[in-house]
Amino acid sequence: MERIYVIEDDENIQNLLKVSLESFGYEAECFETAEEGLKRIEENPPSLVIFDWMLPGMDGVTAIRKLRRTEAGSRLPIMLLTAKEREMDKVTGLDCGADDYMVKPFGVLELGARIRGLLRRSGRQESSDTLEVGRLKIEKSVREVYFGGNPVRLTLKEFELLWYLAQNRNRVVTREELLDHVWGYEYAGETRTLDMHIRTLRQKLGEEGASYVMTIRGVGYRLVVPEEK
Repeated sequence: MERIYVIEDDENIQNLLKVSLESFGYEAECFETAEEGLKRIEENPPSLVIFDWMLPGMDGVTAIRKLRRTEAGSRLPIMLLTAKEREMDKVTGLDCGADDYMVKPFGVLELGARIRGLLRRSGRQESSDTLEVGRLKIEKSVREVYFGGNPVRLTLKEFELLWYLAQNRNRVVTREELLDHVWGYEYAGETRTLDMHIRTLRQKLGEEGASYVMTIRGVGYRLVVPEEK
């Protein structure tokens, strides 16, 4: 599981970030000061770190500059959060070594999308041609799916849908994101197409396999091994 560190002194924002990140399927650890965060990064580097700009003691920009000079932080994906929204502030934030910049207040879904983008560009997301989730095994190179060792015959779109959910297992994937990645922009808003494919996918996976594909009402879907809920 990808682990993300959050360095944020505002308790409300810290709690929001932790809950949001965990709902996306990440492990989250929070720290109130840059000094605490930097120490933890040195001890156990995460997959990605989120810094608030304004922190007690060392500020986020200074911390990022310091982190970039270390071995643990030289290639670490970093996002900077701030209430500063002037163009020069953004330039300063990115020039200090941050990979991305978000202005408060921010949208949780956009935050999730940006984090996925950072992890993808850093090469930290799983790139294997074979994914295994519980009793489910998916082989991308030959487009084959097995559940409990038994083959499951899927259409192209059903396979692409399952593969994307497996890549993002344990994370809630919105309907819009699935339509975007599996069907493309021309299907934006056509949630009936998605729901129909989810229904046939579940039928083909069988009763036990169908329980892996959870519906998150009003949001989207989540692939999870039932015992891990």
